[in-house]
Amino acid sequence: MIQPFDQSGIARGEDGIARYQGMPASLIEMLRATVDQSPTNEAIVELGGARINYRELWDRAARVSGGLKNLGVQRGDRVAIRLGNCLDWCVAFWGALMSGAIVVPVNTRFSEAEVEYVITDSGSRCVFLPGQPLPSGDPYVVEGLEQPDVAAIFYTSGTTGFPKGAMTTHQGFLSNIETCRRIVPLPMDGSVRTLVSVPLFHVTGCNSQLLPSCRSGGGTIIMPAFEVQAFLRAIVSERINSVTTVPAIFWLAINQPNFAEFDTTGVRWAMYGGAPIAPDLVGRIVQAFPNARVGNGFGLTETSSVATFLPHEFANVRPDSVGFAAPVVDLDVFEADSGGVGELLVRGPNVVKGYWNKPEATAQAFVNGWLHTGDLARIDPDGFVQIVDRKKDMVNRGGENVYCVEVENALCAHPAVFECAVMGVPDQMMGEKVGAIVVLKPGVKAEPAAICEFLKGRIADFKIPQFLIIRDEALPRNPGGKILKPRLRKEAAWGKALR
Repeated sequence: MIQPFDQSGIARGEDGIARYQGMPASLIEMLRATVDQSPTNEAIVELGGARINYRELWDRAARVSGGLKNLGVQRGDRVAIRLGNCLDWCVAFWGALMSGAIVVPVNTRFSEAEVEYVITDSGSRCVFLPGQPLPSGDPYVVEGLEQPDVAAIFYTSGTTGFPKGAMTTHQGFLSNIETCRRIVPLPMDGSVRTLVSVPLFHVTGCNSQLLPSCRSGGGTIIMPAFEVQAFLRAIVSERINSVTTVPAIFWLAINQPNFAEFDTTGVRWAMYGGAPIAPDLVGRIVQAFPNARVGNGFGLTETSSVATFLPHEFANVRPDSVGFAAPVVDLDVFEADSGGVGELLVRGPNVVKGYWNKPEATAQAFVNGWLHTGDLARIDPDGFVQIVDRKKDMVNRGGENVYCVEVENALCAHPAVFECAVMGVPDQMMGEKVGAIVVLKPGVKAEPAAICEFLKGRIADFKIPQFLIIRDEALPRNPGGKILKPRLRKEAAWGKALR
């Protein structure tokens, strides 16, 4: 089995879980060390707004903590952040932690009903709201926080039902920070400047960009709202050397008519994840950022962000894979079929403590120390992980299992396809047949039959869609960015089968 990452300083406890040794006791202790070492390093930049160094970040957060204390917030109370991407989001996050509270980042794309559910379910005692000043008081920093303490509750955005609050401990955060440092790998000398183009209320923006920067003394440059030209300008003007975002943003940026006008040679790391990526896009990212190491990350809210990573050396060799287990992560597959596909299980110190106020859901998802991810995957003898589908989103075609993500990846390799969703189409004889809904790239035309012809030889014949709809509008997504397949199923008029 290939071991691509630094495995030094890792030890297994009596519970069998591997852990990094010598980590700080808490995120607060981690930030304090950075402030002591690099007080004048630029910490947070809000594009078009203020910029502060680490000493200023600490001082502002400590005053927010004092303000929360004056409001009666005590250790273990929940404090919700309803702000969009901005400097205040970061100050509020650190201030809440310094008060001893548990941070509840709220998805700004949630409906009011979902937001109300999150605030009520978490029992948040205080809510940071847009347009209102952060609380302020005499500087206060709680003492005695430890790794097992819950630091934040990130609410997942499932495709059905209300969100579940994943309880992330200081150990989970710190483990993910160390993982990010090792897998890329990233220097810890304060030289990294990362551009945050994804929401801070998600684990990618917070856990794998903001917090590793705070650990290294580097700069976090935040986009309040994504706009592709601003994204490209920021790479140059802010001397960005680390870009982490979703494949769609890379595609959009590279396809700008004036992309060649922007100097991208300073980018040393270009990481992507969060969605399937077309193999040709991987190659284009490598060309577009000629001095960058690229990589594909996979993880969940429940794994505090990164569970697996495909490093640069394998990016073009295995673009279908999400890489190898992170250094302290153990992987397994549950109830694998004859093809080696089963539910992906994850174990490690980065796995969250469970779901807030959801003992039954916790018992179902966290079994004997293992997280049942709900993702179907195969792991080959070299350790490469391939995600093939969601457990509940598989097409059973006459007894043959068709993994939707596998078909979606093949469709995304077609030069005309921008995004797609694969699902089962009810059939009297077969039970289900394979259907696909495709959105084409702007200004491009393609016929359903030609798209399916393209798939021949790329995937097995029985996996090639027999129904294919070309849709003009973007695919509907929930606030977390997941495609709403139940809605698509209701809306789809499949028409006559292609074959």
